[in-house]
Amino acid sequence: MIVRDFLDWVRTAPAGRRAEATSALARAYLYSDLSPDDAAAAEGAMLMLLDDASPLVRRALADALAASPSAPAAIVFALAADQPQIAAPVLALSPLFIDADLVDAVATGAGPVQAAIANRASLPRPVAAAIAEVGTAESCLLLLENATADVAPFSIDRIVERYGHLAAIREALVGRQDIAASTRMTLVAKLSETLAGFVSARAWLDAERARRIAREACEKAMLVLAADTPTTQMRPLIHHLRVSGQLTAGLILRALLSGNVALFEEALAELADMPVERVCALVQDSSNATLRALFDHAGLPPSTYPAFRVAIEAMREGGFISEPGGAARLKRRMIERVLTRCESEALGELEPLLTLLRRFATEAAREEARLFCDELVAEAFEDEQQDEAA
Repeated sequence: MIVRDFLDWVRTAPAGRRAEATSALARAYLYSDLSPDDAAAAEGAMLMLLDDASPLVRRALADALAASPSAPAAIVFALAADQPQIAAPVLALSPLFIDADLVDAVATGAGPVQAAIANRASLPRPVAAAIAEVGTAESCLLLLENATADVAPFSIDRIVERYGHLAAIREALVGRQDIAASTRMTLVAKLSETLAGFVSARAWLDAERARRIAREACEKAMLVLAADTPTTQMRPLIHHLRVSGQLTAGLILRALLSGNVALFEEALAELADMPVERVCALVQDSSNATLRALFDHAGLPPSTYPAFRVAIEAMREGGFISEPGGAARLKRRMIERVLTRCESEALGELEPLLTLLRRFATEAAREEARLFCDELVAEAFEDEQQDEAA
């Protein structure tokens, strides 16, 4: 009887009043002790309200039923197919959907629908993969910020591929602890590309110089990341650099001149398709013929061989790698030695190499000066603290 009166009243009531009454009806269905007949009548009334002309009424129904496992499935599924602002609550909260339902909603839904699904608690991996593949930038950002979502590494890589140029996406990814070193490398490359494009678009630098500066900054960041990469992850990282076209002779030479022997040897092993243990033994062998054969097998440019040869000789002697800065900064004395030896050889093909080595030498000198100044400031601060304590 009550439901019948409700249906008579709802035909002429204003939309706002209808929405309030619809919410009350849905809550009564879920939480009141209705008789089977009254429950069936209430469900029928809610089914009828799915056709209400006002979105306020349907949204009120969605809000009331969204989180309940006892909500009528037919009504919840119908609401999920409604306008995005009506579908969002049920897609974000309802426990009635299986993974396939959510994947389909991601594939066919608009941005607000995808965002609602990305916010679901304990989001399963297949649904996260669907969002990474076709979701909007906003939904991918919400997915990355959803601490309970199960996001596979390949899905993170796909988000980086699609939206790594966006600062908000990069910021959300950098803060995660489950990001592989190769993914962080890709983020660095995306950032360098974005900065180079911005600087050249503003006409602050010509496009070629902006790209070169960005590439060098990217290489320095790569060495910092590689220095912190566990040995077990080094080969996959090197493979990623090779596939993405970032494993250049310049990067490998920078690694060697920075004392990052592990990255250097792994890079040769990757390029020569050899076990890294074998490469290590060949690098340590004092025979230049053996080293040249390894170098040629790796396919590195012949014009860079003199620099690699002299750097390896200096590495064998020791004393250079222990310079300040760890394995992420160029070693000034090693570079100067390599540069001096290469300058004594005939020019021609070595000119680009000498230009690169001179840039390395300038960078190493500036880094060394910064370290020296930082140490002076730190010592002055310590002296002040001691004087105040005395």
